[in-house]
Amino acid sequence: MLQFQHKEYLWLFAGLAILLLLFYAHLQWKQRVRKRMGDERLIKLLTANYSSKRFFIKFILLAVAFVAGIFAVMNLRKPANSDAVKRSGIDVAIALDVSKSMLATDLAPNRLERAKQFIQKLMEAMPDDRFALVLFAGKAYLQMPLTADHGAAKLFVSGADPSLIQQQGTVISDALQMSTNAFVSTERK
Repeated sequence: MLQFQHKEYLWLFAGLAILLLLFYAHLQWKQRVRKRMGDERLIKLLTANYSSKRFFIKFILLAVAFVAGIFAVMNLRKPANSDAVKRSGIDVAIALDVSKSMLATDLAPNRLERAKQFIQKLMEAMPDDRFALVLFAGKAYLQMPLTADHGAAKLFVSGADPSLIQQQGTVISDALQMSTNAFVSTERK
């Protein structure tokens, strides 16, 4: 069910009533002026290009735009309690070594590619879980915060490469700390 976020602007609909009154008053004024001008047949000849239908359509469009503007200001939306997405599953932070030593070919095609394949299979096996990705070599970087978007996560995993981190080495302690921080920063939100 939808509701308005800013109900305090409901009074703006009074402006619509005023707009309707002005339109009616304008039509009445126009009729009085036409009667005062003289012969009705002559007035029709002089105003042959004028279309009262167009004037009415313009007014309807103006009224619709006014109502749409009011709805926009009042912010029609879903209730706040339905904003929270209920999910089951766990949060997983993956620390992936992207040092140049991962390019060794003792595992086909190489260690890094094998690790990426494993991570992607893990994500497929855990569809209800959220993943974070920490890349490390000589330094650790949070490449992707916790997300339930597995498509984006797989994209980040497939793009992991030794060229992303200039400083070489293997500082797994920094990677583990960064992984822990990925959980903590998400809990604060």
